[in-house]
Amino acid sequence: MHKVYVIAEAGVNHNGDLDLARALVDCAADAGADAVKFQTFDANKLATGAAPKARYQQQTTDAAESQLDMLRKLELPREWHWELLERARSRGIEFLSTAFDAGSLAFLEELDMPFYKVPSGELTNGPLLWQFARLGRPLVLSTGMATMSDVEQALAVVAHAVNAPAEPADVGDVWRGWTDPAWRASLNGRVTLLHCTSQYPTPMNECNLRAMDTLRAFGFPVGYSDHTKGILIPIAAVARGATLIEKHFTLDRKMLGPDHRASLEPDELTKMVAQIRDLEVALGDGTKCPQPSEWNTRQAARQHVVAARHIAAGTLLSRDDLTTARSGGGLQATDLWGLVGVPTVHSYAAGEPIKR
Repeated sequence: MHKVYVIAEAGVNHNGDLDLARALVDCAADAGADAVKFQTFDANKLATGAAPKARYQQQTTDAAESQLDMLRKLELPREWHWELLERARSRGIEFLSTAFDAGSLAFLEELDMPFYKVPSGELTNGPLLWQFARLGRPLVLSTGMATMSDVEQALAVVAHAVNAPAEPADVGDVWRGWTDPAWRASLNGRVTLLHCTSQYPTPMNECNLRAMDTLRAFGFPVGYSDHTKGILIPIAAVARGATLIEKHFTLDRKMLGPDHRASLEPDELTKMVAQIRDLEVALGDGTKCPQPSEWNTRQAARQHVVAARHIAAGTLLSRDDLTTARSGGGLQATDLWGLVGVPTVHSYAAGEPIKR
């Protein structure tokens, strides 16, 4: 059995408030998550003044405000990272953050995180993805909004970064490298794919959990980054084999900000983690065999061959002499057929287990 890695995604739900960010770290630890994750970006490098907001952002923030202005309010100051990292470690969980620009990625490298999660929006950002992969740390690639060809191209970019001496001259270099089986094999153990629907909140009819099975065609572990309301879908994803779950959380869904409405509150996050842990145990190792607690029930519930009526010693057994019943032991029920025509050694009372 393998433990599902649970990322409590604080994201930008700190709202630019250090005390709130600290509380989010504590909440993730209290809930039993494996990691708490934030987002690191320079708003001026991430978006231009002309960049529109997504529809859900218009609904959850000032619709007249530009995406750039919204992002400026949600930056996680670099000096906060160190304190939040130490706070997370002191609480026994890992600190993660996702970079959205090259400068932020270079900064995060100073924090020595265990792996990088590449957000769905950057899956097709070849230059930034190449820089992620070049650092040599394991990568978790989120695939929201992506086609299978988008995912394959991202994997090809990662393989190029791992194997080539320098950035590609063009995308053709990337694809030429991808044709090399050794380059493809070099990603084993380096990449996890996350199925994701980039809508906040995600409607149930757009979760498409079966796409996790499709992503497994690439041969890498598959997890799920969830944006639905509630905890049903991430738990279902674990039942479907997800190795990693990422879920947004907040201290209060009524807070202003783009992601609060699609986030879990603390008690829900705790419940989700607990149910994932229960499900991990319930999934077992896949071997079909009696469980330890079943052996007593097996003895009590299984039927064995018994005499259907009084049988005298030396009788050639007929089918009418034999039946099955719960008797606590004896010959297996399937042995009944082979006893027909066999002479008995001694007599049997009705209901008595037959012996060979």
